[in-house]
Amino acid sequence: MKISFGKTVISPEIGTKVAGYGTEDYSVAKLDDLYVTALAMDDGSKKCVILGFDLLGIDEAYIKKIRQACAAEFGGEEAQVILSCTHTHSGPNVRTLGRCPSIFEKDFADALVLKVAALVKSILAHEWIETDVYFYSLHCDANVNRRYVSSNNKCSFIPHRRDMERIADGFADKEVGVLAFRKKNGEIAYIIGNYAAHPLASHCPGIGGHRISADYPGAFRKYIEEETGAGCMFLSGAAGDMVPKGHETGRAASEAVGVKLAQAAINGVITATRDKASYMLTTETLQCGFTYTTAKMREFRKKLLPPFYKGKEELTYEIQCLSIGDVCLVGVPGEMVAELGQEIKWHSPFRKTFILYCSTAYMDYLCHGNALVAGGYEGREQYTDSHTGLKLVNAAVEGTYQLYERTFPNPDEWPENNEPSLVALKNC
Repeated sequence: MKISFGKTVISPEIGTKVAGYGTEDYSVAKLDDLYVTALAMDDGSKKCVILGFDLLGIDEAYIKKIRQACAAEFGGEEAQVILSCTHTHSGPNVRTLGRCPSIFEKDFADALVLKVAALVKSILAHEWIETDVYFYSLHCDANVNRRYVSSNNKCSFIPHRRDMERIADGFADKEVGVLAFRKKNGEIAYIIGNYAAHPLASHCPGIGGHRISADYPGAFRKYIEEETGAGCMFLSGAAGDMVPKGHETGRAASEAVGVKLAQAAINGVITATRDKASYMLTTETLQCGFTYTTAKMREFRKKLLPPFYKGKEELTYEIQCLSIGDVCLVGVPGEMVAELGQEIKWHSPFRKTFILYCSTAYMDYLCHGNALVAGGYEGREQYTDSHTGLKLVNAAVEGTYQLYERTFPNPDEWPENNEPSLVALKNC
């Protein structure tokens, strides 16, 4: 696999409103810069680009503009460009909020499209690096499910009841997913990390809630870049109900979570590259595509929608998949909860599947059906009915199978068919 990569600063000026909490929260300081990171890949017959944004989310129309502008730089199709937002709450408003659409930073968004296209153009012109691709995943206890559901199936929101965190027992996806691109001389060229937790570590009462910051994903990238010399991207997983441990307590929490995850990722790279037979991709074929599903609007949400969704009786959700050999990235259209992300991972035919948060649109929370029954913040904020989560899982899994069957068109060559049978193992 040949790769080229780069990044560019996208920090707004101090004084810009910050997204994620109050609609009148203005930045008064900058803790660290926001970036868009870009990785271009070439498998010999197709190019694809992955983009990571230090933004809370991006409106669907602008996501399409970004994908189209970047694909035009190499003569590709829109599906060959996939993006994800880390979901930092300490950046500008590039997603429209239904209750206050005027906070959308249109000038910033328009400039962002041009800036990202220029970044992709520049990395396409760089000298490409020949690499082998490795994958790995490992457990890291750095998050907690912020929904505590009691025996009567009623949800309490842990960020508003900190004393309940010690009894939090909701599902938490603690997988750190890693992709490592290793040069032929053995040096690591690029590392992608994937983890599910709201970037809400550096945010805190007072000035901490009014600083521009990439939060812990920025600390993750910085640690890996400085310690390994490799390029780095962080992609948020299905973090809709996940918060980092130490959430909303400031700078030290941000650094602690970012460094902990970065060290886990480095451990993954060490293990993977020392066991080439198990973790190096045997095929590096790039495949990509979209799948769609629709869901009916909830009546009480209709009046709270962004303007471009108002008047609709149902919404169309877009899922985007990009596979690199036997690893698949699944882009989802909003804040998917960890339970749904795990369902996609479980049912995907790929050896490893990683979720990309706020990827194809920003359509608020995407929950399993019972979250709407139990209530709580996430279930209340979902646009569409309780069938939505299941439909999204089915559409995503269908997308993974479509790519898998194009990557491995002969079923006899599917990796699972090359494993020793249970009978053979019993006879060993």
